[in-house]
Amino acid sequence: MNRSRPTHGGNLTWAARQAGCASDAILDFSASINPLGPPASALTALQASLPSITAYPDPDCTALRLAIARTHQLAPAWILPGNGAAELLTWASRDLAACAQTRYLVPGFADYQRALSAFGAASQPDSLKLPDCLLPDFTRGDRPPQQCGLLLNNPHNPTGRLWSAAQLQPLLAQFALVVVDEAFMDFLPPEQQESLIAQITTRQNLVILRSLTKFYSLPGLRLGYAIAHPDRLKRWQGWRDPWSVNSLATAAGIAALRDTDFQAQTWHWLPTARQQLMAGLQALPGLTPLAGAANFLLVATEYSSSALQAILLKKHQILIRDCLSFPELGDRYFRVAVRTETENQRLLSGLRAILAD
Repeated sequence: MNRSRPTHGGNLTWAARQAGCASDAILDFSASINPLGPPASALTALQASLPSITAYPDPDCTALRLAIARTHQLAPAWILPGNGAAELLTWASRDLAACAQTRYLVPGFADYQRALSAFGAASQPDSLKLPDCLLPDFTRGDRPPQQCGLLLNNPHNPTGRLWSAAQLQPLLAQFALVVVDEAFMDFLPPEQQESLIAQITTRQNLVILRSLTKFYSLPGLRLGYAIAHPDRLKRWQGWRDPWSVNSLATAAGIAALRDTDFQAQTWHWLPTARQQLMAGLQALPGLTPLAGAANFLLVATEYSSSALQAILLKKHQILIRDCLSFPELGDRYFRVAVRTETENQRLLSGLRAILAD
């Protein structure tokens, strides 16, 4: 395998080199993207907005802000679209760096440490015990919580664990700043979501990050948004480059947010497909998938996950996410996206053939 292993999922260029095939021949289970998308409405909006690329986009993202605000029943001033949730994580980390220390969960998304390190933030990891995934006691540490920031995601990546809003709300009173990455929350129907958005207007120390690329299968457009107090978002707007969100991403995002049929289709598809994939993985020797609420599964393996990844690529042109970029998981876990029933069966057949050998 190439020594320059990707930190994130979805690197099809790298995978194609390992498999010795074209990148479009790879069936990608490494990136947790909705396989039902992009919505036709978003593609139509992209086509219709092509003439707009001859002009600069609206630097204030007025129309997109309004569409997101309507979705969450907030005023547009509480919304800031960005060049993917990753850009907004950068500015959140600049604010977190002003805290005496930032606590974050491990295993966790690798970009958290990258973003915190970019601003020299003092940080302390808190271990999440698997498979129960109980929240740690944040009162234990070098600094009291009231001097600290907290960065976590819900549902959690890479375990898929969903914590209730009731479990997280007390943290808002304990920490100086709480940043909650809800990038996978929209994969749950509204009545099952455990978002903290309802707390946003009464808690100036709360920031929520959301993605529009995973649920709507638009990662190449780079689109996400932050929900926070308007004063904080004005400060972020002053820090960043102008025109962070391009015209095509804006048009696709507005159309996707309005597409209630696509949303309902996804909420109907995911629970059955996830259960099908989980049952199939449980039936394979040496594999133990963890139950999760998102559109991916973390799988404990008695075999080397990097070796499984290599064989799946070379023999079956299937890419799974090894967990070497999560040091706490290492080579004994891998993560797979939930895809369509046919694609899930192809993955299970490939794993079955490998394990039989």
